[in-house]
Amino acid sequence: MTILRAAAWLALVSLALGFSRWPAAAQEQADVILHHGKIVTVDRAFSIRQALAVKGDRLIRVGTDEEVFTTRGPSTTVIDLGGKTVLPGLIDSHVHPSDACLTEFDHPVPEMETIQDVLDYIQSRARALGPDRWIVVRQVFITRLKEQRYPTKEELDQVAPQNPVLFATGPDASVNSLALKLSGIDKDFRVEGAGKVEKDPRTGEPTGILRNCSRYIKATPSDRKPTAQDQDRRLIALLKDYNSVGLTSIIDRDASDSEIDRYQRLHEAGALPVRVAISRHVETMGPLEKVLAEIRKTAEHPLRQGGARLRIVGIKTYLDGGMLTGSAYMRQPWGVSRIYSIDDPSYRGVLFIPPDRLLSIVRATVAAGLQYTAHTVGDGAVHNLLDAYDAVNKQMPVVPTRPCITHSNFMSRAAIETAARLGVVVDIQPAWLYLDTRTLVAQFGYDRLRYFQPLKSLFEAGVTAGGGSDHMQKIGSLRSINPYNPFLGMWVTITRRAKGYEGQLHPEEALSREQALRFYTINNARLLFLEDRIGSLEAGKQADFVIINRDLLTCPEDQIREIQVLATYVAGGRVFAPPRGMRYDAR
Repeated sequence: MTILRAAAWLALVSLALGFSRWPAAAQEQADVILHHGKIVTVDRAFSIRQALAVKGDRLIRVGTDEEVFTTRGPSTTVIDLGGKTVLPGLIDSHVHPSDACLTEFDHPVPEMETIQDVLDYIQSRARALGPDRWIVVRQVFITRLKEQRYPTKEELDQVAPQNPVLFATGPDASVNSLALKLSGIDKDFRVEGAGKVEKDPRTGEPTGILRNCSRYIKATPSDRKPTAQDQDRRLIALLKDYNSVGLTSIIDRDASDSEIDRYQRLHEAGALPVRVAISRHVETMGPLEKVLAEIRKTAEHPLRQGGARLRIVGIKTYLDGGMLTGSAYMRQPWGVSRIYSIDDPSYRGVLFIPPDRLLSIVRATVAAGLQYTAHTVGDGAVHNLLDAYDAVNKQMPVVPTRPCITHSNFMSRAAIETAARLGVVVDIQPAWLYLDTRTLVAQFGYDRLRYFQPLKSLFEAGVTAGGGSDHMQKIGSLRSINPYNPFLGMWVTITRRAKGYEGQLHPEEALSREQALRFYTINNARLLFLEDRIGSLEAGKQADFVIINRDLLTCPEDQIREIQVLATYVAGGRVFAPPRGMRYDAR
């Protein structure tokens, strides 16, 4: 054998036995390598690694520094993490960005923590607008006000006697005398369908408190109307703010057709900095055939075949009222309440969709291959929806569509077991526990809240639970209604602690740190039907990841909520820039 042939033979043997020792030989060369870090993969084994390599929009290697450096080529950018922690891109299972981004388009809206704050704001708007103009205050929830009640009709009259006033919290509201008059609501007014106008038992006159009757208020907007360009600009600004707290994917849980069109236009322009999955809004009132036609229309939308950046996953409806407004549909009566202005001891809340109609809607959605979800807060509503899923499952399997319960705040052991059996997923917002426990305990007592957001039980039963915020208004992860900072959300699930409440709310339902991270990553990826592409850091998946300033798994518990994001990447591209000081080695 000649020297030349021997050398060639040795080279082939070396390649066969261990080509990984050859830098970037016969394998993909990385565009970017991040090394010398703590890579929390959130794979099935919850592995911890040192480094990862990115090629284009995907991960090509996750492992030790030595293993990952085998993908290094002459043009690879190398980033020394300096021991920093890297997480999979975080996912929010429930946001309303199109509305939230426009909250303060016309004028700043102050934080309101007391009835007086509310009245001061309304009075300032009356002065700014002049008489006869509508003043609308949205989503300042009574559970979060110091006094824990609605502003009364008389209080609203006093600060804005010449303006109609709507204090709206979802479908429920408190209004003043002029708003009632202009809307034709008097003691003879009758509600069609679900809802209730609260009336004074002595006089029969409306008190100003409306349950699921905001649709009857004839409010006209007084604020400046944004242009299409304004809407695009504000939406992109909000989505970039999501990036700043580590969010790389979201689910818009109630998108209208115009909002879907906006997402599609921005996506085609390459302007979406997050992945967006959509639950299209479908109205359930009116002729049933019209509702079913809207479901079929959703199934035929081109974005049903969308990619990993933008897609429609299903539809969203509203099954009951809210716990923040006193209208969630409960299995047991709410009880007479000063907080919620409830005087009927048998009142259980408001159910918007009767069981037989719900069954038809769920059946049509599953048959269309769509995920059905509904705003479902009270345990009565949760059981109704599970009954519908169970009935449909006897006719056709529901599991492939990943039937969902949105909010699912009040549950029971039986509800958890049924959800596990049927493969139902849940979309839960820890911010509600954080902000509303004080009022809920005052209303229901500690024991009745045993299965309020029972996350540990859901995890142990094998139910896929995904974490979200229900972000409704304002840009800013901690000043928003509700806060969309996922590290605050994780802290709440781990501690079960709440603002203004001493102690913990049923700490037996607290998650471990590993579970809390799964709650905002791989579990939510499943809710997006993208667990094969995102949600964990594994070779072949999309390069969505976040670099943070503290070790989420080992830092003191109270520091979890204070974690800051240093950089956010979506599909291998940096969408949130790190501050100065992180070292780059671009050899």
